[in-house]
Amino acid sequence: MASSAQPPTIHDVARLAKVSTSTASRVLGNYGRFSEATRKRVLDAIETLGYRPNSVARSMVTRRTDTLGVVCADISSPFFSGVVRGITDEARKSGYSILLTNTDEDVRSEREAVNLLIDKQVDGLIVATADVGDVEHLRAVRSHGKHVVLFDRPSSAVGADAVTVDDVAAMREAVTYLLSHGHRRIGILTELRIEREADWATLLRPGLDRLRGEINASAARLLGYLRAHRDAGVEVDPSLVGRTGGYDVEGAAEATRRLLASPARPTALVTTDNMMTLGAYQAVRELDIEMPRDLSFVGFDNLDWTTLVRPALTVIEQPVHEIGARAARKLIDRLNGDEGPPELIELPTSFLVRESVAAV
Repeated sequence: MASSAQPPTIHDVARLAKVSTSTASRVLGNYGRFSEATRKRVLDAIETLGYRPNSVARSMVTRRTDTLGVVCADISSPFFSGVVRGITDEARKSGYSILLTNTDEDVRSEREAVNLLIDKQVDGLIVATADVGDVEHLRAVRSHGKHVVLFDRPSSAVGADAVTVDDVAAMREAVTYLLSHGHRRIGILTELRIEREADWATLLRPGLDRLRGEINASAARLLGYLRAHRDAGVEVDPSLVGRTGGYDVEGAAEATRRLLASPARPTALVTTDNMMTLGAYQAVRELDIEMPRDLSFVGFDNLDWTTLVRPALTVIEQPVHEIGARAARKLIDRLNGDEGPPELIELPTSFLVRESVAAV
């Protein structure tokens, strides 16, 4: 047995379990052939000795580090932090650790993060890409045999699995609900930049909502808004689309102020992101507008504060934890030999009706 002054080694484990060092290594790495009785003796020896494997040495044998790399667009966002919690919880169940990076929605930072994680020899990547149209670095990772799973922002160009929600259907349901309550001037906040009138026709192109992998979440949610109006035969006034310039509270607050300062201001407002929900709510309160008497309001994401304010906010709820858990599970399944074409997993949202919508 090892001296108390030195940590136990794999040789000590093998000696106590009465197996060869190579057999002990196979049990530890969970590869190759060994009996259940042998496995039990090795695990008992590990527990008795308090052995901690050298992860670097083990990875040289198994060619795996049992580590997943996560590339997050904005860890300060409650949505992304919730997804990361789901990834971590699911990974831990299968013995994986997480290396987390943050890109601040910047493609250059994303490329650097991906390179860093590859250098750290992670077994696979889970990525919320900053730009679904700029993914050559992810294609390169895939071409070298490394598994990638996207979340929130699918891109068919990567040729990878993706986990998201049906953003078109989610926003379509919310806006249809407002239309059913008599609203015809429904404002929406989006970070998507739409400068030309011709771009509206592109968004309304028949069948575009079937090409979910080609557009980002912002475009998909705006598309759901537009399609709900089209289904109801209601023309959309482009001035009701508030452009925030990004996913941030102040940008959303300023866009909301502009919308509500209009002589023909909206009777209802819907947001497309939890940060925008907070910014819009703050602006409405600053302007002393009473909800839902003066303005109906539908937020995005079911954060705790949306139930604490009065009126409690009607919201679109995403299964945030499940998005992360399913992404991690899919990546782990791929690492364990699951084959097949890339899969797009679209999870359902929930529309939670509370107190912030009234009929007009």
